[in-house]
Amino acid sequence: MVLIRRSYVLASLLATAPASAFLPSGGTALERGAKAHQRIPLATSMTPPPAFRMQPLRMIGGLFDMLSGGGGGELIAPEKALKGRSQKMANIDGLRHYVLGNKLEEVPEGFKVAVFGNGCFWGSEKGIWRFPEGIHSTAVGYCAGFTPNPTYEEACSGQTGHTEGVRVVYDPSKVSFVDILRWFWEAHDPTSGMGQGNDRGSQYRSGFYYFDEDQKRLIESSKEAYEKQLGRTITTEIAPASDYDKYGGLWYFGESYHQQYLAKPGARPYCSAQPQGVSLAPFEEWAPKDLVEEYAPTLPDGFWKTHAPRKGCSVVNSPNELIEVGDW
Repeated sequence: MVLIRRSYVLASLLATAPASAFLPSGGTALERGAKAHQRIPLATSMTPPPAFRMQPLRMIGGLFDMLSGGGGGELIAPEKALKGRSQKMANIDGLRHYVLGNKLEEVPEGFKVAVFGNGCFWGSEKGIWRFPEGIHSTAVGYCAGFTPNPTYEEACSGQTGHTEGVRVVYDPSKVSFVDILRWFWEAHDPTSGMGQGNDRGSQYRSGFYYFDEDQKRLIESSKEAYEKQLGRTITTEIAPASDYDKYGGLWYFGESYHQQYLAKPGARPYCSAQPQGVSLAPFEEWAPKDLVEEYAPTLPDGFWKTHAPRKGCSVVNSPNELIEVGDW
């Protein structure tokens, strides 16, 4: 069903909420209800995070609103998008990656950033953080939209223009941008327009957003090659990150409970992505000649034969830990 991912969250809340959470009462009952909702932790360190505390009635009401709505098949016009807010997402400052341990916001000197969207961000993020080397952090959030600092509910409504995205901070001396790019293509169906699998709407559209000319050329060249291999028109949105400066920026971090969600206790293994089971053609066949040496893939063929995305979005059932070097 179209909104099964959000139904998982609602189901888990309903399953754990005490009866008193559904009755009008004082603060004590609400506190008891909040303590019952420990499925989605707030990760602030590598130690088990504290319970996710929110008033049950308020949370469940918001989730019912989410289940009754959602984005449509067209991208909203910027002038019609929600106004948003100046306040950045709460609980992101200082937040560390639940698996890798590094701060989500930091970009160490010499490291680079890649931002893309290819369906439900839970599974999209996990595939990248498991790379054996070179990934400093991954994060989920909302990208390529028109509303400053959107919430999950707002992005899911389709009224902000954002797509669920992944931000990767990586060390280019250890992992090539091309490896991240290949995973992006192979981990979903880039021909599916405004949606991915059962998740439909502009908030699930495929997109890759570049920060320099080299990224642009590599994305466009690989797209042309993969389109020929698939035999269908690729609908992936390709645009410069700077296009979104007038809307406050390309990227906004998602809520802390969404970060590395699939690695957390009690997570439901949901993924809407539709890998096509088609391997991107060898790098040398499609790469711009002047970029072949600098951006040569770092992950060997053995890695892809063993760990490449499989049909059915197999990444959700993979271990959370990094793939060890040579484990292929």
